[in-house]
Amino acid sequence: MQWNSVSEFLDMGGYALYVWGSFGCTALVAVFEIWQVRSQRRAVLRNLSNDLGSNADLKES
Repeated sequence: MQWNSVSEFLDMGGYALYVWGSFGCTALVAVFEIWQVRSQRRAVLRNLSNDLGSNADLKES
């Protein structure tokens, strides 16, 4: 496809709502996925840190 102006590009041949909506949903899901993975990673690291700390306390006693 070839567009003669920015407005024609943004209109996407009449399918702008579908095209840009799809891009928006994909971006939203990607951001949510990154946030979810980072949150789970922090929780796992926090649990490991707590477990290692409590095991060190038991060995010192």
